[in-house]
Amino acid sequence: MFKQSRIAVIGLGYVGLPLAVEFGKHYPTIGFDINEIRVAELKSGMDNTLEVEKEELLEAKLLTFTCELKDIANYNIYIVTVPTPIDDNNAPDLTPLVKASEALGKVITKGDTVIYESTVYPGATEEVCIPIIEQISGLKFNVDFYAGYSPERINPGDKVNRLTTIMKITSGSTPETADFVDNLYSSIITAGTHKASSIKVAEAAKVIENTQRDLNIAIINEFAKIFNRLDIDTEEVLKAAGTKWNFLHFKPGLVGGHCISVDPYYLTHKAKEVGYTPEVILAGRRINDGMGAYVSTQMVKKLASKKIHIDEAKVLVLGFTFKGDCPDVRNTKVIDVINELKSFNISVDVYDAWANPAEVKHEYDLDLISELKLNEYDGIIIAVDHSEFKAMGIEKVRQLGKENHVVYDVKYVFGINDSDLRL
Repeated sequence: MFKQSRIAVIGLGYVGLPLAVEFGKHYPTIGFDINEIRVAELKSGMDNTLEVEKEELLEAKLLTFTCELKDIANYNIYIVTVPTPIDDNNAPDLTPLVKASEALGKVITKGDTVIYESTVYPGATEEVCIPIIEQISGLKFNVDFYAGYSPERINPGDKVNRLTTIMKITSGSTPETADFVDNLYSSIITAGTHKASSIKVAEAAKVIENTQRDLNIAIINEFAKIFNRLDIDTEEVLKAAGTKWNFLHFKPGLVGGHCISVDPYYLTHKAKEVGYTPEVILAGRRINDGMGAYVSTQMVKKLASKKIHIDEAKVLVLGFTFKGDCPDVRNTKVIDVINELKSFNISVDVYDAWANPAEVKHEYDLDLISELKLNEYDGIIIAVDHSEFKAMGIEKVRQLGKENHVVYDVKYVFGINDSDLRL
């Protein structure tokens, strides 16, 4: 039923590239992306996401790259790793997934297998993607071609928990396909695999992983709001509570990125579609989505308390990416802090050596500054815990401020008595 494996990975971002590299060490593999600049960069041995080193790219001797659809037509396993964002109304935007499925419908042939890794709501693979492939290709699902779902678990910027060292969920549209998909991933995943009973189960497992994490962070954020009113340091409380064996260790903060702040909306969308209105999940989303405005308001109040004129204030935001020591700016919630500060007519500078200035300008219409000036700012917000900021030390950070200034340490980069505000 299944041919000798020749693998095409569709989408070469944070998820697709590491996958293509690992498979490219063992199987004839081609990485496909519609971004010609991205493909040219990878062909030269460079990865601007910093997920894969040049040496790793060279190790994948069976891997090639292309932006031409015709080049993947002679492969027989297609793995889709395109993004699944949300729109302005927090509804799933399946456009990248639909376009990828349309492209596959033009190249898939009898006996081929399609595996989706993109995060979706339960049922999306078989209800949305497969019918598109059937319609365009003229092939019949589970007769002429087969499907699997193996959700990605990539953690951008994490150099410890990597693709091969994280257990992989697998599934297939038939029992034979499930075994085939599981064996395929088992050949590269040293941490092992977990074969789910169906594609829907695998889809659901993925979407609740990040939903659970989102809710855990939401309650910590709510704790932080309460403790701030009680004039208690949140980190100290969390450290004390963390001495109990079953206390879950989370920190308050801005919940951005392409997963935790997005995936819950996929689940709530499907829940509403089947007649159930989620309450806890959406409450957590409201709390986390509002943290940017909360941080800004706290800063404004502190500036006012120090007799600094808000209309004339100048604030420096240190960090723009959605997490520390990572260049990923997708869905960063630091932009919410910036926009809220600007609504008070505060002048805002943003510094982040990790972020790509051109990408930030294109996605957010924001110009990053490239140099830090001394004695320049009324307020300084440490929004991301980059190692660079930790290495600076609180004294150098304070040197960026005027004689009368406020430092807001959102990420607990420094000690309890080092800053004027902490989340």
